[in-house]
Amino acid sequence: MATATSDFQYSGLAKCLIQEGLITEKDAKTCIQEAQNKKLSLISYLVANKVVDSKTIAAKASVEFGIPFLDLDAIDLRSLPIKLIKENLIRKHGVLPLMKRGKTLFIGISDPTSTQGFDDIKFQSLLNLETILVEENKLIKAIDSALEAVDSTMADMLDADLDNLSLGGGEDEDAGKNDVNADIDDAPIVRFVNKILLDAIKKGASDIHLEPYEKNFRIRYRSDGILHQVASPPANISNRIISRLKVMSKMDIAERRVPQDGRIKMILSKTRAIDFRVNTCPTLFGEKVVLRILDPTSAQLGIEKLGFEPDQQKLFLDAIHKPYGMVLVTGPTGSGKTVSLYTGLNILNSMERNISTAEDPVEITVEGINQVNVNVKSGLSFANALRAFLRQDPDIIMVGEIRDLETAEIAVKAAQTGHLVLSTLHTNDAPQTLNRLMQMGIEPFNIVSAVNLIMAQRLARRLCEHCKTSVTFPDNVLLSIGFKQDELKDLKLYKAVGCDLCTNGYKGRVGIYQVMTLSEKMRALILLGGNAMQLAEQAASEGINDLRASGLNKVRLGVTSIEEIDRVTKE
Repeated sequence: MATATSDFQYSGLAKCLIQEGLITEKDAKTCIQEAQNKKLSLISYLVANKVVDSKTIAAKASVEFGIPFLDLDAIDLRSLPIKLIKENLIRKHGVLPLMKRGKTLFIGISDPTSTQGFDDIKFQSLLNLETILVEENKLIKAIDSALEAVDSTMADMLDADLDNLSLGGGEDEDAGKNDVNADIDDAPIVRFVNKILLDAIKKGASDIHLEPYEKNFRIRYRSDGILHQVASPPANISNRIISRLKVMSKMDIAERRVPQDGRIKMILSKTRAIDFRVNTCPTLFGEKVVLRILDPTSAQLGIEKLGFEPDQQKLFLDAIHKPYGMVLVTGPTGSGKTVSLYTGLNILNSMERNISTAEDPVEITVEGINQVNVNVKSGLSFANALRAFLRQDPDIIMVGEIRDLETAEIAVKAAQTGHLVLSTLHTNDAPQTLNRLMQMGIEPFNIVSAVNLIMAQRLARRLCEHCKTSVTFPDNVLLSIGFKQDELKDLKLYKAVGCDLCTNGYKGRVGIYQVMTLSEKMRALILLGGNAMQLAEQAASEGINDLRASGLNKVRLGVTSIEEIDRVTKE
């Protein structure tokens, strides 16, 4: 079949998928080019973007390349010879040791065209390699599970390594660099810090807190929005651990009297890297360090997984596909605003659009988007970055936060002159955002002509599907919470219990949203100078759910509990 793309050279796998009718020539060309741009294998790209499912690809690749196929569900991961290959090579090249027979090691791979790391593996293991084809998604999970099974626990590391350290003084706040370097070069400290970072990633934490006190040193992870203590190393090694983190994030390790900012990049595999945004703050008994875990995959979840109700999702998608205007997302720190904005930007990210963002700092890096780190000290403010963007032929602009009148005015003008502007504000709900803009000095007529949509959001913890249990409440309590009389008979509610697979009965989080467009009546009310309460009443009369009502919908569906909705929506 002759097409406009017939002169394009396809690999064996792409040709096979085209011949089997699983993908068109046009889509194959697009996928190959996108995979190259993102430095992914074709298989990884196809599976990650759900173009073709991993089992189908593995079966076709097995026939095309003559490599035997194995279903990883059929093997016991605990019995694998995982220690024959170093962890960094396993993650870097995406391979899984399956079986050793004589001088031959059988390894599981998902991409038969990617063999560049085999020489490294042969040299390290001193074995010949034979490949077995496995599914991409199962391979990633199996690698994590197999490596986790052989990892020592945090407590084991404390007992085996840290308690036996030969510790010196280190009380002098202005210790010289030589002393600090002596501290941070200890192998147990290096392993312990690496373990802290890896465990946080595996547990899905969003932040790591390292806090020195007079007699103890506390390490906590923030998981699903709640802090949990995970370790308490000896207080007299806190400086060594903190110094190690400062070296990794390229800070001045001799300076302990002022706050510092840095960044760590951890490469987990050839397709996944995690960034840590690091901040130190001097406290009474040493420097407190907080690491924000920036996982690019969090912004690639797909809009269906964010938690929108169907009508809310449609409003959001309609707003971001308009050629101009403002889309504002509001909520407190940690409510998922950045993920929501980047989910929208990923949908809009294409070769035909020029997208620029100004953030403080850039948390998620995305190929194809021009991202700028705001640096007020050097004169690069949000307003200055916006002015520069407007001279660079933009289609879409994202401003990390509108903090002042100058930034707000430029953003509004950009939205009025043919650009789509996405940004955030710190207000409690959508109606208050309109009042906040007026309080900043934006004229009402500019607001009604620029703003397309305002979205307030919170993140609520999901109930664990394995241990949640049904619960009953008296009718009068349910009515006071916000449920209606006619739904009480069939209402099925759940509460958190707790098991080995979750944290206190919850696992993961879901967004709850108030998505508000500006109707003609709403615009008229803004022009008359209506306050937040009047705007909220108008929104309710138009059937726009507030955060509480959206949260109760999640309770009705059994996604979360009444207690959790009370926690995140209580005024």
